[in-house]
Amino acid sequence: MEEEEEEEEVERLQTLSCQHKEAACTQARHKAAHTSNNMGERRKQNAPRGEHKKIVNGAKDHGGQWGRAWEVDWFSLGSVIFLLMFAPLIVYYFVMSCDQYQCALTGPVLDLYSGKTQLSDIWKKTPLITWEAVYIYAAWVSFQVFLYMLLPDICHKFLPGYVGGVQEGARTPAGIINKYQINGLQAWIVTHILWFANAYYFHWFSPTIIIDNWIPLLWCANILGYSVSTFAMIKAYWFPTNVKDCKFTGNVIYDYMMGIEFNPRIGKWFDFKLFFNGRPGIVAWALINLSYAAKQQELYGQVTNSMILVNILQAIYVVDFFWNEAWYLKTIDICHDHFGWYLGWGDCVWLPYLYTLQGLYLVYNPVQLSTTAAVGVLLLGLIGYYIFRMTNHQKDLFRRTNGNCAIWGKKPKYIECSYTSADGKRHYSKLMISGFWGVARHFNYTGDLMGSLSYCLTCGFDHLLPYFYIIYMGILLVHRCIRDEHRCSSKYGKDWKLYTDTVPYRLLPGVF
Repeated sequence: MEEEEEEEEVERLQTLSCQHKEAACTQARHKAAHTSNNMGERRKQNAPRGEHKKIVNGAKDHGGQWGRAWEVDWFSLGSVIFLLMFAPLIVYYFVMSCDQYQCALTGPVLDLYSGKTQLSDIWKKTPLITWEAVYIYAAWVSFQVFLYMLLPDICHKFLPGYVGGVQEGARTPAGIINKYQINGLQAWIVTHILWFANAYYFHWFSPTIIIDNWIPLLWCANILGYSVSTFAMIKAYWFPTNVKDCKFTGNVIYDYMMGIEFNPRIGKWFDFKLFFNGRPGIVAWALINLSYAAKQQELYGQVTNSMILVNILQAIYVVDFFWNEAWYLKTIDICHDHFGWYLGWGDCVWLPYLYTLQGLYLVYNPVQLSTTAAVGVLLLGLIGYYIFRMTNHQKDLFRRTNGNCAIWGKKPKYIECSYTSADGKRHYSKLMISGFWGVARHFNYTGDLMGSLSYCLTCGFDHLLPYFYIIYMGILLVHRCIRDEHRCSSKYGKDWKLYTDTVPYRLLPGVF
């Protein structure tokens, strides 16, 4: 079982600790200046008497099934501080290595160690923010806000199978079901139509405009990332969208990183999570790759087959994301994560700059793959995508039909699990053990990793930098496996043990 199985059941636990959270959030908002060090203790003191939390099968009480922790241990705090300090430096180091060292990650370190250069020399060679970059970035974000807020979706009216328009998300911890305007696919289509119209007809700007301003745009993206994260924290204290959906730990650093509000909004429709998770970063992903391809054409007179593969394979992933944007409302980013620096800065900076490293590498180090190698990489990416998509499709079909469907030509088998919510009611959930879900508990992640590896293989084996993506995704998805299974074990107890005995492997049968 993967993360989304657990997320779907989240809506049935809305009564857990709602009074507890409301007391904490209200108190924190009015006494923010005096409670940063003892918020957790005051929350405990103000919890209503007689509030008993029933946990299934003797599992420990963790203060709620949603989102991040109520209390912060030293390891979690240390991890948060590490990310806040070094994640921006990692992004800068990777981009700078390409700009100044042809994407050789060891280049800056060796030059510094040998005394050939100093940090001040590297910084002097780094382009600073420019007004041109500010105008470009401001126009880009404003255009995406316009498409998100003022252009209701019409694609669902003529695209068979596509779910768009106003859709409902999962129930929040406060028991609220938010409505969302799903129009990401439409925004992606409109944006790319305009991009190609400009490239081949209007010529308002060069197709290489992104790569030509890549580092100045990095500073703009950082400004937006930090600004929206800081605003989200201030908003959570003074005018939260819903106080019952807040989580204060009493640790300002952790709260800033992991977020306080569950679904911060401005007005009825501008949802911070949905906008920043999908726009402007993911809409820009394919445009960034197209700009890389245009730069290759400008520099070398041709676009290599490796660059074409990167554009095709990553565009498939991006279009799939927006085609299934309504389904995305039930995933971990929306159902569990609060909105803080982790999402705000991560979506503005980490995603567009590190997820596109393969294309950036190929600008500085063009690779022309043999026909055999190109076909092999393409097949790996397409097979990975097929596994990823079909695994999720089987799960979605099983849920929508309550198991009354055919998986691989047969009626699916499942294990029925139960859990008890705070109000004492017993609920039931079915964990499918047929199809890809009988092969491994997170086989969709296996497909995702195959696709990620295919992106990296387009770049050959001369440098490590393009392989950062598969290393990062491997760590991320393995961590998600462990985190999600811990939640499910606490939730389902002995039923979860029966499930893991039936499907013993997480990602790769016989290995892990």
